[in-house]
Amino acid sequence: MSQTSHRPRVALVFGGASSEHEISCLTAGGVARVLDSARFEVVGIGITRTGEWVRVPLEVVAGYRIEDGRLPQVGEDLPPAVLLRGGHGGQVAVRDGDRLREIIDIDIAFALLHGPFGEDGTIQGLFEMLGVTYVGAGVAASAIGMDKDLMKRAMWAAGLPVGRWIAFGSRDWERDPDRWTAAVAGLGYPAFVKPARGGSSIGISRVERPEDLAAAIDLARSHDPKVVVEAGFVGCREIEVAVLQGHGGGAPRVSLPGEIVLHAEGRFYDFESKYLDTDEISLDAPARLTPAELADARDLAGRTFEAMGVEGLARIDLFLNPAGKFFVNELNTMPGFTATSMFPLLWQASGLEYPDLVADLIDLGLAKGLGLR
Repeated sequence: MSQTSHRPRVALVFGGASSEHEISCLTAGGVARVLDSARFEVVGIGITRTGEWVRVPLEVVAGYRIEDGRLPQVGEDLPPAVLLRGGHGGQVAVRDGDRLREIIDIDIAFALLHGPFGEDGTIQGLFEMLGVTYVGAGVAASAIGMDKDLMKRAMWAAGLPVGRWIAFGSRDWERDPDRWTAAVAGLGYPAFVKPARGGSSIGISRVERPEDLAAAIDLARSHDPKVVVEAGFVGCREIEVAVLQGHGGGAPRVSLPGEIVLHAEGRFYDFESKYLDTDEISLDAPARLTPAELADARDLAGRTFEAMGVEGLARIDLFLNPAGKFFVNELNTMPGFTATSMFPLLWQASGLEYPDLVADLIDLGLAKGLGLR
């Protein structure tokens, strides 16, 4: 704990230079509104779309919501912020020309960043170098969890059930598109074409016909030069499970599973249905599963969390096929905390309310320390 505060000072870091900037702001708004001011002192640090760090007043952060279909963004006109290494951990200051002012200690950073340059191990490495304790997964788990290709390789190597996929870079596609078109045909249609290191379903396409493949790959490449194509899980149910690190070295805590139910035929859980057109989907929390399916889903989620070396939290996305077998689709080390996000809804259904969930994550971060662990 810092020398200047009786309460842990929590720096919420949000925004970022990724395509998920606005979703990060929504997450920060949700967290800021429920943090207990009697337990924590909160500082807002925004990262603009251009990558500038700024100090954001807490009342501004707490006001981040979807209004008239518009998503919030970090303002470019706010005071520049600098993260520093202090004598007892991290510090944040306001940059005023060639001077620093309002230098304050922080006890822990809560990086509510989604996508590249925040969820991918980059900011976690910065925190480690500056001696800043932080919430959530470390450098390696964050980096592997962000890259859908590396993530599936790690899961497969750990003996976890994953679907078939291929991955290639922009140069690979440009040199020999016929090779990769044939490789996708080997997976079969429908196929899902995705940016390898993206989230919130941005840049993802469901491809039903070979003639639509090139356009889907171009869309994915506009977000990430590395592309992943996954075999479609036809007729499967989409099951999600929320996992929290155990306290004191205990086993991971696993929520009741939930299910994403799509009401439009041929639709998938894309950006619009997640955040804007929520009438297209429903989130059943808990999911309607048999006792055996419930046990299998929770067991697989816990094993995935441990196999990937995650700290803090993760959402594990599963497919349940008609034969009753589960497959791991992906792991998300910084799931959303918006009003429609599955992670807090699942914990609420499991008996852990949103404010207590956020406080629990901060307590886990404060306990884990820095360095190799």
